Amino acid sequence: MIRNMLQMSNVGSYPPVFRQLNGEGVHPPQQMMAQLKKNNYSMEDTSTTTQEDSVPIPMVDLECLSLHKLGDACKNWGLFRLVNHGIPSTLLTKLQYHAKMLFGLSFESKQALITNPMSYFWGTPALTPSGTALNPAASTSTMNWLEGFNVPLTQLPHFHSEHPMLHCFRLLLEEYGRHLSRIATTLFESMAKNLDLDPKQSESKLDESTAFIRVYRYPPRRSLAGEAWGMIPHTDSSVLSIVNQDHVGGLEIFKDNKWHLVNPIPNTLVVHIGDMMQVYTTHFIQISFIYYMAISDDEYMSVKHRVRVKKQEERLSICYFVFPAEESVIHSSKYKPFTYKDFQEQVQKDTRTLGYKVGLQRFKA
Repeated sequence: MIRNMLQMSNVGSYPPVFRQLNGEGVHPPQQMMAQLKKNNYSMEDTSTTTQEDSVPIPMVDLECLSLHKLGDACKNWGLFRLVNHGIPSTLLTKLQYHAKMLFGLSFESKQALITNPMSYFWGTPALTPSGTALNPAASTSTMNWLEGFNVPLTQLPHFHSEHPMLHCFRLLLEEYGRHLSRIATTLFESMAKNLDLDPKQSESKLDESTAFIRVYRYPPRRSLAGEAWGMIPHTDSSVLSIVNQDHVGGLEIFKDNKWHLVNPIPNTLVVHIGDMMQVYTTHFIQISFIYYMAISDDEYMSVKHRVRVKKQEERLSICYFVFPAEESVIHSSKYKPFTYKDFQEQVQKDTRTLGYKVGLQRFKA
């Protein structure tokens, strides 16, 4: 009885449109589906994905880091599991607990309590640099079945709240952010060695001032007329993305023309190669304080992935993203020259007009 009461009270924590639509199937519009298929992002051909479709994702040990294993995972998979990462399991447990408690607050309370520099969003993972939704989820046809907190790490010390749970959550996020900064820097330096990057020049290509954390909750979709998607297929725009997912699962990657589950394993992280890592480089030239990057011809590949929501159980994930400096200019025989700022603006334009990200294909030579 107590469990049923908690479940009933939790319904009020979901965005109103999720409550209203929980008995209806939500599908992307035909134009969006056609383009997704053209980009090999099909969402229809894998409705029968099962636990058996999970693949043995490469494992990388941060304590005994093998450059060979790391390079192989980046080239052939675009992601890997990270073990012995040095983050205390108690910190991961506390973060998950506090995130669940905050998401469990009423929808109106979250809107009121989560204020600048943090932000609360729902229905879309696509945000402006200030943290507001690019496409407010007014249309069910492009809705992602999620809600989340956006946390720019460099601004987090400026966030103050008298709410004790929020105050504790902020402290936990700051500690977690320090660990993720250490991990991302260590991994990137090792990748730079594999790609023969100049160590001094490559330091500026992982700009910690750009890092942020996204905490996502994917509500259950109890009545499914078709599939429901927490996130539609996409690649990350980052240099690296580091995911801490709970036990529920739902993350899927596209490999060998098929979608595969990435089952959760306790106390491991999942590291994604992002678009900007895909186009990183073998040498740098500095001209007038701007670094020009010569690209490695897509030696590492940004992995396509999506999130499938569950019918009866909500999913929680805590994701870290880090990017290059905005004025970094990328040159390659495969791409037109562009800065990360150019890339970011194009992604936002496509998201507003099309409802999804096109990404690196926009900059093909």
